[in-house]
Amino acid sequence: MRVCIISDLHYKFSAQMPEDIEHNARIVSFLKTLPGHYDWLILNGDIFDLWYDWKYAIIKAYFPVLKVLAEIREKGCKIAYVSGNHDFWFNDFLPEQMGIELYSDAFVLETDKKKIYFTHGDLHTTNDWKYKLLRGFFRLAATKWIFYILHPDLALGLGKLLSRSSRERRIHPNLQQKKKAGLERYAASLLDDYDFVVMGHTHEPCVMPLGKGVYANCGDWLTNHSYITIIDGKLQLNQFK
Repeated sequence: MRVCIISDLHYKFSAQMPEDIEHNARIVSFLKTLPGHYDWLILNGDIFDLWYDWKYAIIKAYFPVLKVLAEIREKGCKIAYVSGNHDFWFNDFLPEQMGIELYSDAFVLETDKKKIYFTHGDLHTTNDWKYKLLRGFFRLAATKWIFYILHPDLALGLGKLLSRSSRERRIHPNLQQKKKAGLERYAASLLDDYDFVVMGHTHEPCVMPLGKGVYANCGDWLTNHSYITIIDGKLQLNQFK
């Protein structure tokens, strides 16, 4: 079995600056290398800077990514999408039109005698109670409904402000270390039952033996352009040049 895992791409729906346009183009270039090469593609959260699909509309800037994901599916690769902290307002477009499996918190895959646990990781940070309160608010049905009734241009204008403030929030190194430690502790708590635990969220790629298994983090595409593959039961951290 050949599995590819990516997270924290943060593909932008309002790319206007040259660096943002280049960022989006790099992501699409990478995705174009995937069709026909994998059995599973795991989208492990924060693939898009914001996701919402209305009853009759989707975000047109995402068409290049959606086109390649459709090609990946057509080549026989299954796709599982685990919600992140930027992309969780899913409706029916991805499962019904794209054949993508959606998971709100985690996805488990058993292959090649390995049991693998995938989750974005934002629920498992340490000393981040303000975010967890905000996360709960944004996932309320009422909050999602308010976003739905807004005109898409207005809704995405608001989403742009929220997304940018989240991504650009400066984190003190000590807090970043605690954030990483929370994910590592959570992974360690699972590795009696799983061989691999794969997360994202911290934007710091790693492969770390823990207990009886391995904790791996996909890293990000704002800085590292990193991803993980699991081929015939062997896990590897990679970088797209």
